[in-house]
This record gives sequence, C-alpha cells and structure tokens, in this order.
Amino acid sequence: MHARAGQVAHEEDLIDVDRVVGAYYDLTPDADDPAQRVAFGTSGHRGSSLDAAFNEAHIAAITQAIVEYRASQGTDGPLFIGRDTHALSLPAWQTALEVLAAADVTVMIDARDSFTPTPAVSQSILLHNGAGTAEGVRTTGPGLADGIVVTPSHNPPRDGGFKYNPPHGGPADSDATGWIADRANEILRGGGLSSVKRVSLENALAATTTRRHDFLTTYVDDLPNVIDVDAIRASGVRIGADPLGGASVEYWGAIGERFDLDLTVVNPQVDPRWAFMTLDWDGKIRMDCSSPYAMASLVSRMTADGAAAPFDVATGNDADSDRHGIVTPDAGLMNPNHYLAVAIQYLYDGGRPGWPKYAAIGKTLVSSALIDRVAAGLGRELIEVPVGFKWFVPGLLSGEVGFGGEESAGASFLRRDGGVWSTDKDGILLALLASEIVAKTGKSPSEHHRALVAEHGESWYARVDAAATREQKAKLGALSPEQVTSTTLAGQDITATLTAAPGNRAKIGGLKVTTADAWFAARPSGTEDVYKIYAESFVSAQHLAEVQAEAKDLVNEALA
Repeated sequence: MHARAGQVAHEEDLIDVDRVVGAYYDLTPDADDPAQRVAFGTSGHRGSSLDAAFNEAHIAAITQAIVEYRASQGTDGPLFIGRDTHALSLPAWQTALEVLAAADVTVMIDARDSFTPTPAVSQSILLHNGAGTAEGVRTTGPGLADGIVVTPSHNPPRDGGFKYNPPHGGPADSDATGWIADRANEILRGGGLSSVKRVSLENALAATTTRRHDFLTTYVDDLPNVIDVDAIRASGVRIGADPLGGASVEYWGAIGERFDLDLTVVNPQVDPRWAFMTLDWDGKIRMDCSSPYAMASLVSRMTADGAAAPFDVATGNDADSDRHGIVTPDAGLMNPNHYLAVAIQYLYDGGRPGWPKYAAIGKTLVSSALIDRVAAGLGRELIEVPVGFKWFVPGLLSGEVGFGGEESAGASFLRRDGGVWSTDKDGILLALLASEIVAKTGKSPSEHHRALVAEHGESWYARVDAAATREQKAKLGALSPEQVTSTTLAGQDITATLTAAPGNRAKIGGLKVTTADAWFAARPSGTEDVYKIYAESFVSAQHLAEVQAEAKDLVNEALA
C-alpha cells in the first residue's frame, strides 16, 4: 500500500504529456522484443509509448491488420471508431483514420470531434446491424458494421489502448485478436510504418468514406428503452455523476438535460494528466472506479462526518466508461460484487417483466458466489464463464442471457423488451440502474445488499498476487484437474477442481477450486510476473486468509 494512496496527486506524479505524445511518434518498436510486440489481452492491445509498447508503428500495423481481417470475414459495412481522453488516444485515433481512409473503409467518426464511451460504440454497431428491429441483429451477410475503440480503459495516463469490436458489437474473441496480432507483428517485422499505405490526416478527414455520426444523441435518446428514466425523474432522486475525467463527461450532462433529472456532473474536468485524481493503492494514477482509493474524493463528499449527503446515489466511470462505481450515503463505495448481486436481484425479481422467462444470469468465474446464491433463490439458470466480457456476447445477442457481469465492475443487460442493448460493458447503464433502484424501491443499493446478506450469508472476498516466472505462468495456464492432489481446502472438503468454466466448458487459463463455503481461482497475469489469486469465504475473514494461504501452497505444488 502506497503511503499516499487515496490522496490527491502531486506534480511529480503527473505525466509530461508532450513527452508521452512525442515518444508515440519518435520511438520505433523492436518486433523481436516480446515487450514491444503487439499483444491483445482481454481488452485489446495496451502499453505506453515511453516503453516502445504503444507507438505509431503499432497502431498503423494493427489497423492494417484489422482492414485485412474484416475483408477476410466479408465485413464491408461502416466501421465505427471512438476514443477516450488518454493523451495517446487522439494520435492513435488519427493514425488509424489515415490507414482506414487509404484502404477505402467507410469510417463513422464522432460528429462533435469529441470522446466516445465504449458502450456507445457497441450500441451504434448493433443498431446498424439490426438491434431494435423485429429481425434482430445480423452477424453475417453484406453491409455489416464493426468498430474500434481507442482506449486503455482505467490504465494510468501514460498508457494507450486499442481494441476491435466485430459485427456482434462486443470484444473480439481470441481467434480474431490472435489473427490480428500475428498479422500486425508480421507487418512490424516487414517494415512497419513504411509497409502500410496511409493518407494524410487532412485527406482522411476530407475523404468521402469518412462520415460523421452522432454517437451521443444515438445513445442518450435510446436510454428509455433500457432504463426507466421516467421513474428516476418522477422520484426526484439526486444523482452525482463523476466521469473521472473520462469519455462519459459530456454524456452525463446530456442525460440530465434530456430527461430533466436532478443530476450533477460532479467533476467536468478533462485533463490527460489526471491531476485532480487521488492515487490508487499502489501510488499510481488509475481511473479505477471500483477502487476506494481512486474514488476517494467522491466517497468523502458522500460520507463526510456530520454533513448530509449531497446526493441519494453517486457514481463513477473509468476513462472509456465501460466500468461503474456506486457510492451510497450509508456505505460509501460498494464492492463491485455486491452491486452486481443487487442489480441481478432487482432486474430478475420484477424489475424487467418484459424479459424472457428463460433469460439466464451470466457471471465470470472469479465473481462472488453471492451471485450463485441469488440466482438459486431466483430460480434462474446461472452461466459461469472465464474472465472476459466476450463470453457473454452470444447470450446477450440471443436473449438467452439477461445480464452479464464481471467482478471488475463491468456489466451490461438487455433492453426492457428483452432485446439486446450492448454487447460490451456499459458503466453508464449500470450507474443509471442504481438510480432506478433507488427511485422504484426507496432503498439504496447498499441497503439491498444488506438484505441479500441477511438471506444468503456474509462473505469476504479479495484478490492477491503471487510471484511467478513466465514458465510457471505458462504451466498454470495449462493445468489439468488431475494435477491437484489435495482433497481439502481450509478445513473443508473440495467439491470441484476446475480448469474449464462450467457455463461453456471454455478453458479458464488457470484453476478454480471450490468447497461448500469458499473458493479460490488462480490465473496468470498477462503483463506481470505474477499470478492472481481470487478467493472468497462465507465463514470469516480469518477463513479467507486461510483459503488464500492454502491456495498458494496448492498452486505451487501443482506447478512444481
């Protein structure tokens, strides 16, 4: 824990924007260095220009690879492209546009020359491809749209990110990202920038294939079809929305104005240095709206001793607005797992009567088992999938999954009539749902969580990291259940040892072990020499510590 975690950043904590942007153009990556190659994680390629991991050559090569990939898939409709507020997002967006224009790809750029949240890009792709119509979304055939979002999500200000969304509107699967990364690295090795056809930015903006699209109005005007904004307005719920300097900044103001809500944009500042942010647990500036340290300013405003809370509910979003943080006067910042359970209980227990009766609940396997208990109480099928929102895409498209959520504060759900809304995470949507819950039940989400605890039991949940070499991480990702020889965990019999998710049998890239009242999951980090241990106990905090300690021993024994 950093000594200044939760305190406002100092000058020495801030990036030099000119240096970060200059390095984007000045540094050339070494395609033979694994740290400088294109590598897609669960949310695209990420890195810093200062490390030669996110530079002009990377983006030109990735965009060219996307051009070739979409052509190979027969995707010949428009490509919707958005960007967030990170310093590297605008230059990367410009590079991408230059390559797309040279390839004669029809590109839809923001009509306001401004920022676009990830969910707004997903929604626009789906609307173009048939969402909201009787026929539903098409994912094959001519004229289909896809998209690019230029964002490293909640990562520090020095980072950049670039992700591709195919015609289904959600994150690309590993087949697509693997193909794109391999082709991009091939381009880097074959000459990089010099091997990619581009036009000037001026010509790209003036090209007949570059068109303006009003992402904001499209998104905001469609919200009544997924959120009961009339109930929020009628109840007079006081909402405080903190964009954390991200892409949702103009969206929140438009939402409040369009629907006449008692909504205050708590902090409308946009600063690529994020000088107004409080430091995260490790002393870095990180726009993680699920972190009490990154959200310290909003939390203190809501829970100041002796002062009445200025809002009935306050919310935060990360830089591209695909994550949510929920702050209540009585509990402060809610644990993301707690809010996911509350959202599920509300939506399925009368909150969405227009949803299919068969609509299942989706969760990642490292999300709280409280969700399992809520699903059982509701009598709904629970579909448990590996980490990554891409696994929820098919179910959300078909309506077979009504809600999909991740432990990292990312989720989306269906329209009120049961149609698909977005197939990428939507932090704005989940934040607005908190206001709907207050409006229609008269209770805060944290009060609802306490009711769930009274019914299903209290749990203690945490994630810790353990050191691991690259070889050990590879071995962890390839484990089989038979390699785990232990029969007990923290004093309880092991009930399941999983290396594939029960919801879809997809490999989890690690290990999950469960007992009657606890579980842990171990997964290798994609960027650091550690593996992550997620664990939960319905017994006590001490029992959680025992689970974590034995989890390390169990994993180390399997890796020996």
